[in-house]
Amino acid sequence: MKLIKKISILFILFTALMACNTKNKEDHSKHATKESVYYTCAMDPQIKESKPGKCPICHMALTPIRNDESAANEIALSDQQIKLGNITMQTIAETGNSLEETYMGVLTINQEKVKTISARAMGRIEKLYFKTTGDYISKNEAVYQLYSEDIAIAKQDYFTAYKQLTMPGDFGKNAKTMLNAAKQKLLFFGLSNTQIESIKTSNEVSPYTIFYSTSSGYVTEIVATEGSYIMEGLGILKLADLNSLWLESQVNVNYAKSLKIGQNAKISFTDYPDKTINAKVSFINPEINPDTRLLLIRMEVPNPNLFLKPGMQAIAKLTQPNVKGLFIPTDAVIREENASYIWIEKRHGVFENIMVETGMEMNGMVEIKSEMDPSKKVVITGAYAINSEYKFRKGTDPMEGMDM
Repeated sequence: MKLIKKISILFILFTALMACNTKNKEDHSKHATKESVYYTCAMDPQIKESKPGKCPICHMALTPIRNDESAANEIALSDQQIKLGNITMQTIAETGNSLEETYMGVLTINQEKVKTISARAMGRIEKLYFKTTGDYISKNEAVYQLYSEDIAIAKQDYFTAYKQLTMPGDFGKNAKTMLNAAKQKLLFFGLSNTQIESIKTSNEVSPYTIFYSTSSGYVTEIVATEGSYIMEGLGILKLADLNSLWLESQVNVNYAKSLKIGQNAKISFTDYPDKTINAKVSFINPEINPDTRLLLIRMEVPNPNLFLKPGMQAIAKLTQPNVKGLFIPTDAVIREENASYIWIEKRHGVFENIMVETGMEMNGMVEIKSEMDPSKKVVITGAYAINSEYKFRKGTDPMEGMDM
């Protein structure tokens, strides 16, 4: 009887021991599964195998990768992946750089140097002395002849008053007043003193009046034609002084933030490769082009010898010395539609993306205006490789879930 009891106790102990061993194996199996790795190809990352081997596409040896249990916006990479992706990191600090940007532009007429010759009275254009754009008109040169009844009446009043000056008594006094009033009206109509004085010696008053240019320049536009009637104040032709031209160029908005009126620029020309001219920024458009997201700037270019022509292409180099800031390579910044971000090394093999505000760009570098932790290393090459791997593993964009 005692033997049977002993055997029963031993059986119970053996059963309990086996159950514990089974439970430990299950726990170890679960733990192993959780810590398990998968095997993939560095050249064909879509390949995922549960055991070692070769890639069925390129036949390279598969690389073991731990299951990625990193937090959101983080990714863990093996040393081999970091090497194959040419991923390099470095800490960044504030540096001083000489900012030089080159922009193409086209020379245009300086609109501040454009004069409009307009009709001084209502009438008919009897003759135009210049009928071709590009003609040069000198100051005091005849431009057009106008038939005007208003001017003819004012001439007649002046002529009559002059003839009555020699009359005795009040007639002579009134004639002097009428003469001064008529002269003022003729001056208002644009007649010169010489033209007015010539009325005194004429045999009859002519309804035709020749008008002369008050400035010199090249004809850029002819508005009126011979025989056409024109109202007072309407333009007849436009003159441009080409001793000064404008160079207009489109500038990246990030760079435009540092531009200033009066900033120096060095201008070179496609048609004159050996010639350079110093100019200054004279205008910065306050409105950004909604289509190109560029900003128009203008430089005034001296042209005393008139060798430059409107329509010529020119190259403007704008330099700003000693620009301080945090600069990293342009390719290190991932640009999305509404934001930009970079990858930083959180710890060895683990990378995290952070959203940043970018500034000016120059010489292949971009300014980071966001505050940065100086102890963190920024990925300066291979950022797009990390980004692609993140999207492949997570099946989502790195910016999703971030606080925008």
